[in-house]
Amino acid sequence: MTKRWLRLMTELSSRKWVCRLMGAFAQSGASRHIIPTFIRTYRITAEEAEQDWRQYPSLNAFFTRRLKAGARPVHAAPDIMVSPVDALITYNGGVTAGMLLNVKGQDYTLEELLHFSPRLEKYTHGHAFVLYLSPTDYHRIHAPVTGNLVEKEHVKGKVYPVNDFGLTHMRTVLSRNERKIAYISHEYGEIALVKVGAMNVSSIRYTDEDAKSWTAGDELAYFEFGSTVVLLTESGTFTPDPSLHQGARVKMGEALGRFVSDKPGS
Repeated sequence: MTKRWLRLMTELSSRKWVCRLMGAFAQSGASRHIIPTFIRTYRITAEEAEQDWRQYPSLNAFFTRRLKAGARPVHAAPDIMVSPVDALITYNGGVTAGMLLNVKGQDYTLEELLHFSPRLEKYTHGHAFVLYLSPTDYHRIHAPVTGNLVEKEHVKGKVYPVNDFGLTHMRTVLSRNERKIAYISHEYGEIALVKVGAMNVSSIRYTDEDAKSWTAGDELAYFEFGSTVVLLTESGTFTPDPSLHQGARVKMGEALGRFVSDKPGS
């Protein structure tokens, strides 16, 4: 009964109008007064922020803060894929015949996750990371590789929570929520960077809508409130770092694994 009630409440609260109301408050001047409480509640390292917290005009401005230069060193090796975000790893595994198996007990198809894109064939036996950003985390998203934009898509959808409860008890939320997908070509192949919206997230924004290329670590986008990134590598191009596991935390710029020089059949 409790789980059914929670699912019902989540369904009712994950309407866009609720998110718009939350977003309007978070962007208002009144919200700046709760920044100190927000910092204490989520144990945020405010000293990393580009500005003193008192300089932010709203909670949203603080939430989407940039960090001081050098706060997130980026792994410099050209064959390394770096984490695009500060996050908790909720999935780290291979894609099996176009399926992400057992993501918090649920299976996902690439067809639904990538909105039936013809590019999904490149990823049917690739590797996937699901990276969850809690309110504690820095919410800017950076390029995981040096490369060029091939294509991007905005998929409209729901705004269900993508926390542990949402991933476990709501049906395939990563494929049902609003998503912004960018396909980026690089020296060793291609990646798909899927930004997944979530409850109380008013938007997913690209830093520069016209950007066509990035160096690994360049700022690419940001979330307004907590959400998730799904990162996919092209089949046969990537070996994950064996020290990483589900439940581990990563910082933006840290190595997720290494690209291989030759794809099978090339």
